[in-house]
Amino acid sequence: MSVTCEAGVSDGWQHRNRSTSVSSPGSAGRPSVTNASPPRDPARRVGTGAASPRVPTSRRIGHHAGCGTIDPVPYTTTDGGVKLSYQIRGEGPALVLLQGQANDHRWWDPVRDDFATAHRTITLDYRGTGDSDKPDEPYTTRGFAADVVAVLDELGVERAHVYGTSMGGRVAQWLAADHPGRVGALVLGCSSPGGAHGVERDNDVRRALAQPDREAAARALLELMYTPAWLAAHPGPYRTTGDPAMPAHARRRHLAASAGHDAWDVLPSIAAPTLVMHGTDDVFNPAANAPLLAGHIPGAELRLIEGARHAYFEEFREVASPLVLEFLASRPLPSR
Repeated sequence: MSVTCEAGVSDGWQHRNRSTSVSSPGSAGRPSVTNASPPRDPARRVGTGAASPRVPTSRRIGHHAGCGTIDPVPYTTTDGGVKLSYQIRGEGPALVLLQGQANDHRWWDPVRDDFATAHRTITLDYRGTGDSDKPDEPYTTRGFAADVVAVLDELGVERAHVYGTSMGGRVAQWLAADHPGRVGALVLGCSSPGGAHGVERDNDVRRALAQPDREAAARALLELMYTPAWLAAHPGPYRTTGDPAMPAHARRRHLAASAGHDAWDVLPSIAAPTLVMHGTDDVFNPAANAPLLAGHIPGAELRLIEGARHAYFEEFREVASPLVLEFLASRPLPSR
């Protein structure tokens, strides 16, 4: 198996990227991985998402993050009556950004501008998070994918690139499998196929996160997301450790949704050009899941970021963001 490891630096964009090629023999039973590059109103759909979005038919009032002022918060309502808030920034081809479990769209705040300079970025608050409704009913990653489609329909976006990280990568798998016509290129970051074929975190990690000392557990989570050196230089706030306003029932529902994910059987049906990314030092969602995904999705590329943990996209943004942008730019969305 041949994989590409991207050597990262964590102290700014001014450093130049380094790439090293690492080869290792394929393991028995493991697929080989190649790095070869290779609506509600249909008349209003925008294939690239480059045009200004149509004015949403539904709005409610919410608090603007961080300043306490009142701003209109756009949302759409699913067929089941659940209100989903969404956010748009930038201009260009549409790019959906999907965050991790129990997090709202602020997960992307530290790096969103990397993509909004070239793309019309679309985020949403999953049901149970942010300004979206929080019904106490079962959630699934497949259901979250259907929610993404509801937002795209509301915006009149026929097809978009999709970049999902952590549980967002699990949602993105279903989005590409169930709604192939809505996905241009696909990026799966620090994700897993789930089920019997996924590689689970070990018991030491589980114990660290479940310890009774909640302050110690919170610190353990941070150390799974970021390297100690980065944490020492960046005291927070951190956007990747969960939506603090989530009710307890929604947290449980999100945990069950992520734990119940199993897309192994549908991965070979994914036709979207796919890039799989992962930090080599990720034990929160073990890096061994990356070659599993890349080997089971036809033509997928694999990029490993050397030394990165689960939040590779933030700490190693000067490596990760350009890789994603380059991949998307080489696979333009169709004009319709």
